[in-house]
Amino acid sequence: MKISTMLSYSGGFEESVDEVVRLEKEGLDTVWVAEAWGFDAPSLMGYLAARTQRVQIASGILPLYSRTPALLAMTAAGVDALSGGRAMLGLGASGPQVIEGWHGVPYDAPVTRLREIIEICRQIWRRERLVHSGRKYQMPLPEGQGTGLGKPLKMITQPFRDEIPIAVASLGQKSVEVTAELADAWLPVFWLAGKSEERWGEALRKGRLRRDAQRAPLDIHVGGLVAIGEGLESLRDLGRPQMALYVGGMGAREKNFYNDVFASYGYEQEAKEIQDLFLAGKKVEAAAAIPDDFIEKTTLVGPEGFVRDRLVALRESGVTSLNVSFAGQTTEERVSMLCRLQEVLATL
Repeated sequence: MKISTMLSYSGGFEESVDEVVRLEKEGLDTVWVAEAWGFDAPSLMGYLAARTQRVQIASGILPLYSRTPALLAMTAAGVDALSGGRAMLGLGASGPQVIEGWHGVPYDAPVTRLREIIEICRQIWRRERLVHSGRKYQMPLPEGQGTGLGKPLKMITQPFRDEIPIAVASLGQKSVEVTAELADAWLPVFWLAGKSEERWGEALRKGRLRRDAQRAPLDIHVGGLVAIGEGLESLRDLGRPQMALYVGGMGAREKNFYNDVFASYGYEQEAKEIQDLFLAGKKVEAAAAIPDDFIEKTTLVGPEGFVRDRLVALRESGVTSLNVSFAGQTTEERVSMLCRLQEVLATL
Protein backbone atom coordinates (compact mmCIF):
# COMPACT_ATOMS: atom_id res chain seq x y z
CA MET A 1 0.00 0.00 0.00
CA LYS A 2 1.19 3.50 -0.81
CA ILE A 3 0.92 6.15 1.89
CA SER A 4 -0.60 9.61 1.59
CA THR A 5 -1.31 12.37 4.09
CA MET A 6 -3.11 15.70 4.20
CA LEU A 7 -0.96 18.81 4.37
CA SER A 8 -1.35 20.36 7.81
CA TYR A 9 -1.97 24.07 8.15
CA SER A 10 -1.78 24.07 11.94
CA GLY A 11 1.84 25.20 12.15
CA GLY A 12 1.83 27.65 9.24
CA PHE A 13 2.57 27.02 5.59
CA GLU A 14 6.35 27.05 5.80
CA GLU A 15 6.45 24.62 8.71
CA SER A 16 3.90 22.33 7.04
CA VAL A 17 5.83 22.21 3.79
CA ASP A 18 9.10 21.60 5.69
CA GLU A 19 7.39 18.59 7.26
CA VAL A 20 6.30 17.26 3.88
CA VAL A 21 9.90 17.52 2.70
CA ARG A 22 10.97 15.38 5.68
CA LEU A 23 8.17 12.87 5.15
CA GLU A 24 9.04 12.62 1.48
CA LYS A 25 12.60 11.65 2.35
CA GLU A 26 11.22 8.79 4.45
CA GLY A 27 8.98 7.48 1.68
CA LEU A 28 5.67 9.41 1.73
CA ASP A 29 3.98 8.85 -1.62
CA THR A 30 1.28 11.54 -1.86
CA VAL A 31 0.37 14.79 -0.13
CA TRP A 32 -3.18 16.15 -0.34
CA VAL A 33 -3.76 19.91 -0.27
CA ALA A 34 -7.19 20.90 0.97
CA GLU A 35 -9.30 23.81 -0.23
CA ALA A 36 -12.27 24.99 1.82
CA TRP A 37 -13.01 28.71 2.28
CA GLY A 38 -9.52 29.91 3.10
CA PHE A 39 -6.51 30.06 0.80
CA ASP A 40 -6.69 28.28 -2.53
CA ALA A 41 -5.02 24.90 -2.97
CA PRO A 42 -3.17 25.37 -6.30
CA SER A 43 -0.94 28.17 -4.99
CA LEU A 44 0.38 25.92 -2.25
CA MET A 45 0.60 22.98 -4.65
CA GLY A 46 2.92 25.05 -6.82
CA TYR A 47 5.09 25.84 -3.81
CA LEU A 48 5.20 22.15 -2.91
CA ALA A 49 6.30 21.39 -6.46
CA ALA A 50 9.30 23.67 -5.97
CA ARG A 51 10.21 22.26 -2.55
CA THR A 52 9.85 18.52 -3.22
CA GLN A 53 11.40 15.99 -5.57
CA ARG A 54 9.32 12.82 -5.62
CA VAL A 55 6.03 13.04 -3.73
CA GLN A 56 2.78 13.22 -5.68
CA ILE A 57 0.95 16.53 -5.13
CA ALA A 58 -2.84 16.22 -5.10
CA SER A 59 -5.63 18.71 -4.59
CA GLY A 60 -7.76 17.35 -1.82
CA ILE A 61 -10.18 18.57 -3.10
CA LEU A 62 -11.08 21.32 -5.61
CA PRO A 63 -14.86 21.87 -5.68
CA LEU A 64 -16.64 21.15 -8.95
CA TYR A 65 -18.40 24.52 -8.85
CA SER A 66 -15.65 27.05 -8.13
CA ARG A 67 -13.83 26.87 -11.49
CA THR A 68 -14.73 26.20 -15.10
CA PRO A 69 -13.75 22.75 -16.39
CA ALA A 70 -11.11 24.34 -18.61
CA LEU A 71 -9.55 26.17 -15.67
CA LEU A 72 -9.47 22.95 -13.64
CA ALA A 73 -7.63 21.28 -16.53
CA MET A 74 -5.24 24.24 -16.91
CA THR A 75 -4.50 24.30 -13.18
CA ALA A 76 -3.72 20.59 -13.01
CA ALA A 77 -1.57 20.82 -16.14
CA GLY A 78 0.34 23.76 -14.66
CA VAL A 79 1.14 21.98 -11.40
CA ASP A 80 1.99 18.83 -13.34
CA ALA A 81 4.52 20.73 -15.46
CA LEU A 82 6.03 22.53 -12.45
CA SER A 83 6.44 19.23 -10.59
CA GLY A 84 7.70 17.13 -13.48
CA GLY A 85 4.60 14.97 -13.70
CA ARG A 86 3.66 14.66 -10.02
CA ALA A 87 0.21 16.28 -9.94
CA MET A 88 -3.13 14.67 -9.22
CA LEU A 89 -6.39 16.54 -9.71
CA GLY A 90 -8.66 15.85 -6.73
CA LEU A 91 -12.29 16.80 -7.31
CA GLY A 92 -15.39 16.82 -5.14
CA ALA A 93 -18.82 18.37 -4.91
CA SER A 94 -18.32 19.99 -1.49
CA GLY A 95 -21.76 20.99 -0.12
CA PRO A 96 -24.49 23.60 -0.53
CA GLN A 97 -23.41 25.71 2.43
CA VAL A 98 -19.97 26.34 0.93
CA ILE A 99 -20.89 26.42 -2.75
CA GLU A 100 -23.90 28.70 -2.41
CA GLY A 101 -22.69 30.62 0.65
CA TRP A 102 -19.05 31.21 -0.30
CA HIS A 103 -18.93 30.85 -4.09
CA GLY A 104 -22.43 32.17 -4.70
CA VAL A 105 -23.40 29.63 -7.34
CA PRO A 106 -26.22 27.06 -7.29
CA TYR A 107 -25.39 23.61 -5.95
CA ASP A 108 -26.93 21.51 -8.69
CA ALA A 109 -26.36 18.28 -10.62
CA PRO A 110 -23.09 17.20 -8.95
CA VAL A 111 -23.02 13.81 -10.68
CA THR A 112 -23.56 15.29 -14.13
CA ARG A 113 -20.94 17.96 -13.50
CA LEU A 114 -18.43 15.39 -12.26
CA ARG A 115 -18.77 13.25 -15.38
CA GLU A 116 -18.55 16.19 -17.77
CA ILE A 117 -15.60 17.82 -16.00
CA ILE A 118 -13.57 14.60 -16.11
CA GLU A 119 -14.33 14.18 -19.82
CA ILE A 120 -13.45 17.81 -20.60
CA CYS A 121 -10.20 17.76 -18.62
CA ARG A 122 -8.96 14.67 -20.41
CA GLN A 123 -9.91 16.15 -23.76
CA ILE A 124 -7.90 19.30 -22.97
CA TRP A 125 -4.84 17.37 -21.77
CA ARG A 126 -4.85 15.43 -25.06
CA ARG A 127 -4.72 18.84 -26.79
CA GLU A 128 -7.87 18.18 -28.74
CA ARG A 129 -9.93 21.11 -29.94
CA LEU A 130 -12.45 21.61 -27.18
CA VAL A 131 -15.94 20.79 -28.34
CA HIS A 132 -18.34 19.63 -25.67
CA SER A 133 -22.11 19.62 -25.73
CA GLY A 134 -23.28 18.48 -22.32
CA ARG A 135 -26.16 19.14 -19.98
CA LYS A 136 -24.12 21.53 -17.85
CA TYR A 137 -21.22 22.64 -20.02
CA GLN A 138 -21.16 23.66 -23.67
CA MET A 139 -17.97 24.69 -25.42
CA PRO A 140 -18.15 26.74 -27.54
CA LEU A 141 -21.36 28.32 -26.33
CA PRO A 142 -24.23 27.36 -28.63
CA GLU A 143 -26.00 29.74 -30.96
CA GLY A 144 -28.15 32.21 -29.07
CA GLN A 145 -25.83 32.38 -26.07
CA GLY A 146 -23.12 34.96 -25.57
CA THR A 147 -21.73 36.90 -28.52
CA GLY A 148 -21.67 33.95 -30.89
CA LEU A 149 -17.92 34.43 -31.37
CA GLY A 150 -16.72 31.42 -29.37
CA LYS A 151 -14.54 28.98 -31.29
CA PRO A 152 -13.11 25.54 -30.54
CA LEU A 153 -9.63 25.95 -29.06
CA LYS A 154 -6.93 23.56 -27.96
CA MET A 155 -4.38 24.09 -25.21
CA ILE A 156 -1.57 26.23 -26.61
CA THR A 157 1.07 24.78 -24.27
CA GLN A 158 2.21 21.17 -24.35
CA PRO A 159 1.18 19.40 -21.12
CA PHE A 160 3.87 17.42 -19.35
CA ARG A 161 1.50 14.42 -19.57
CA ASP A 162 -1.50 13.92 -21.79
CA GLU A 163 -3.33 12.29 -18.89
CA ILE A 164 -3.14 13.47 -15.28
CA PRO A 165 -4.57 11.23 -12.54
CA ILE A 166 -7.97 12.30 -11.21
CA ALA A 167 -9.12 11.53 -7.68
CA VAL A 168 -12.70 12.01 -6.53
CA ALA A 169 -14.10 12.47 -3.05
CA SER A 170 -17.62 11.07 -3.44
CA LEU A 171 -20.22 9.63 -1.10
CA GLY A 172 -23.55 9.29 -2.91
CA GLN A 173 -24.38 6.13 -4.81
CA LYS A 174 -24.51 7.75 -8.25
CA SER A 175 -21.35 9.79 -7.70
CA VAL A 176 -19.51 6.68 -6.48
CA GLU A 177 -20.66 4.90 -9.65
CA VAL A 178 -19.14 7.65 -11.79
CA THR A 179 -15.99 7.57 -9.66
CA ALA A 180 -15.60 3.83 -10.18
CA GLU A 181 -16.21 4.26 -13.90
CA LEU A 182 -13.97 7.23 -14.68
CA ALA A 183 -11.63 8.25 -11.84
CA ASP A 184 -8.16 7.00 -11.02
CA ALA A 185 -8.51 7.30 -7.25
CA TRP A 186 -11.33 7.53 -4.70
CA LEU A 187 -11.38 9.29 -1.34
CA PRO A 188 -14.30 7.89 0.67
CA VAL A 189 -14.95 9.12 4.19
CA PHE A 190 -15.39 7.05 7.37
CA TRP A 191 -14.47 3.77 5.69
CA LEU A 192 -15.48 0.95 7.98
CA ALA A 193 -14.22 -2.46 6.87
CA GLY A 194 -17.16 -4.85 6.79
CA LYS A 195 -19.73 -2.05 6.52
CA SER A 196 -18.49 0.15 3.69
CA GLU A 197 -18.89 -2.68 1.20
CA GLU A 198 -22.58 -2.85 2.10
CA ARG A 199 -23.02 0.86 1.51
CA TRP A 200 -20.98 1.32 -1.67
CA GLY A 201 -20.35 -2.17 -3.04
CA GLU A 202 -23.16 -2.14 -5.59
CA ALA A 203 -22.25 1.36 -6.82
CA LEU A 204 -18.62 0.29 -7.23
CA ARG A 205 -19.63 -2.81 -9.15
CA LYS A 206 -21.90 -0.87 -11.51
CA GLY A 207 -19.22 1.71 -12.20
CA ARG A 208 -16.51 -0.85 -12.79
CA LEU A 209 -18.66 -2.61 -15.38
CA ARG A 210 -18.48 0.57 -17.49
CA ARG A 211 -14.81 1.29 -16.77
CA ASP A 212 -12.36 1.42 -19.67
CA ALA A 213 -10.44 -1.86 -19.57
CA GLN A 214 -7.25 0.06 -20.42
CA ARG A 215 -7.51 2.15 -17.23
CA ALA A 216 -5.80 0.84 -14.09
CA PRO A 217 -8.06 -0.35 -11.24
CA LEU A 218 -9.53 2.32 -8.98
CA ASP A 219 -7.10 3.27 -6.20
CA ILE A 220 -9.04 3.54 -2.90
CA HIS A 221 -7.43 5.78 -0.25
CA VAL A 222 -8.47 5.09 3.36
CA GLY A 223 -6.67 5.14 6.69
CA GLY A 224 -7.02 7.40 9.70
CA LEU A 225 -4.76 8.48 12.52
CA VAL A 226 -1.52 6.49 12.94
CA ALA A 227 0.10 5.85 16.33
CA ILE A 228 1.83 2.48 16.67
CA GLY A 229 3.04 1.23 20.04
CA GLU A 230 2.03 -0.10 23.41
CA GLY A 231 -0.21 2.01 25.62
CA LEU A 232 -1.13 4.56 22.95
CA GLU A 233 -4.85 3.78 22.76
CA SER A 234 -5.79 7.11 24.36
CA LEU A 235 -4.42 8.86 21.27
CA ARG A 236 -7.44 7.61 19.35
CA ASP A 237 -9.32 10.50 20.93
CA LEU A 238 -7.24 12.95 18.89
CA GLY A 239 -9.50 12.19 15.94
CA ARG A 240 -12.72 12.98 17.78
CA PRO A 241 -12.91 16.74 17.10
CA GLN A 242 -12.61 16.32 13.34
CA MET A 243 -15.11 13.45 13.29
CA ALA A 244 -17.53 15.56 15.30
CA LEU A 245 -17.06 18.43 12.86
CA TYR A 246 -17.91 16.23 9.89
CA VAL A 247 -20.76 14.27 11.47
CA GLY A 248 -22.21 17.24 13.32
CA GLY A 249 -21.38 20.39 11.45
CA MET A 250 -20.18 19.80 7.90
CA GLY A 251 -23.44 20.79 6.26
CA ALA A 252 -26.94 21.82 7.21
CA ARG A 253 -29.01 19.60 9.49
CA GLU A 254 -31.00 18.21 6.57
CA LYS A 255 -28.06 18.10 4.13
CA ASN A 256 -25.02 16.57 5.83
CA PHE A 257 -23.62 13.78 3.67
CA TYR A 258 -21.11 12.71 6.31
CA ASN A 259 -23.84 12.37 8.89
CA ASP A 260 -25.74 10.17 6.45
CA VAL A 261 -22.76 7.85 6.01
CA PHE A 262 -22.17 7.63 9.76
CA ALA A 263 -25.84 6.85 10.42
CA SER A 264 -25.90 4.18 7.70
CA TYR A 265 -23.37 2.12 9.68
CA GLY A 266 -25.94 1.56 12.42
CA TYR A 267 -25.27 4.73 14.40
CA GLU A 268 -28.56 6.51 13.66
CA GLN A 269 -29.19 7.68 17.21
CA GLU A 270 -25.57 8.67 17.76
CA ALA A 271 -25.55 10.60 14.47
CA LYS A 272 -28.55 12.64 15.59
CA GLU A 273 -27.10 13.25 19.04
CA ILE A 274 -23.72 14.37 17.69
CA GLN A 275 -25.37 16.73 15.23
CA ASP A 276 -27.69 18.18 17.87
CA LEU A 277 -24.78 18.83 20.21
CA PHE A 278 -22.50 20.28 17.56
CA LEU A 279 -25.11 22.62 16.11
CA ALA A 280 -25.94 23.77 19.63
CA GLY A 281 -22.32 24.84 20.04
CA LYS A 282 -21.41 21.94 22.33
CA LYS A 283 -18.45 20.73 20.30
CA VAL A 284 -16.63 19.00 23.15
CA GLU A 285 -19.76 17.04 24.05
CA ALA A 286 -20.29 16.18 20.38
CA ALA A 287 -16.77 14.77 20.14
CA ALA A 288 -17.29 12.74 23.32
CA ALA A 289 -20.50 11.26 21.87
CA ILE A 290 -18.70 9.48 19.04
CA PRO A 291 -18.79 5.76 19.92
CA ASP A 292 -15.51 4.27 21.11
CA ASP A 293 -15.86 1.27 18.80
CA PHE A 294 -16.17 3.54 15.77
CA ILE A 295 -13.01 5.40 16.78
CA GLU A 296 -11.19 2.11 17.23
CA LYS A 297 -12.26 0.76 13.84
CA THR A 298 -11.38 3.88 11.88
CA THR A 299 -7.89 4.56 13.23
CA LEU A 300 -4.52 2.84 13.15
CA VAL A 301 -3.73 3.48 16.79
CA GLY A 302 -2.53 0.76 19.14
CA PRO A 303 0.04 -2.04 19.46
CA GLU A 304 1.71 -3.33 16.33
CA GLY A 305 -0.49 -6.44 16.23
CA PHE A 306 -3.66 -4.36 16.39
CA VAL A 307 -2.49 -2.08 13.58
CA ARG A 308 -1.45 -5.06 11.47
CA ASP A 309 -4.90 -6.61 11.86
CA ARG A 310 -6.54 -3.29 10.92
CA LEU A 311 -4.36 -3.01 7.81
CA VAL A 312 -5.28 -6.56 6.77
CA ALA A 313 -8.96 -5.76 7.25
CA LEU A 314 -8.63 -2.62 5.15
CA ARG A 315 -6.86 -4.48 2.38
CA GLU A 316 -9.41 -7.28 2.37
CA SER A 317 -12.22 -4.73 2.17
CA GLY A 318 -10.77 -3.28 -1.04
CA VAL A 319 -8.52 -0.48 0.20
CA THR A 320 -5.41 -0.13 -1.97
CA SER A 321 -3.68 2.98 -0.53
CA LEU A 322 -3.54 4.58 2.89
CA ASN A 323 -4.63 8.16 3.57
CA VAL A 324 -3.44 8.86 7.09
CA SER A 325 -2.34 11.44 9.63
CA PHE A 326 0.53 10.86 12.02
CA ALA A 327 0.32 11.34 15.78
CA GLY A 328 3.11 13.31 17.41
CA GLN A 329 3.96 16.67 18.92
CA THR A 330 6.90 17.33 16.58
CA THR A 331 7.85 16.67 12.99
CA GLU A 332 10.37 14.07 14.10
CA GLU A 333 7.73 12.19 16.08
CA ARG A 334 5.39 12.20 13.10
CA VAL A 335 8.15 11.09 10.75
CA SER A 336 8.87 8.26 13.19
CA MET A 337 5.24 7.15 12.93
CA LEU A 338 5.54 7.04 9.13
CA CYS A 339 8.59 4.80 9.48
CA ARG A 340 6.77 2.53 11.95
CA LEU A 341 3.82 2.26 9.58
CA GLN A 342 6.14 1.25 6.75
CA GLU A 343 7.68 -1.40 8.96
CA VAL A 344 4.28 -2.90 9.74
CA LEU A 345 3.24 -2.79 6.09
CA ALA A 346 6.39 -4.72 5.20
CA THR A 347 5.21 -7.62 7.38
CA LEU A 348 1.88 -8.08 5.59
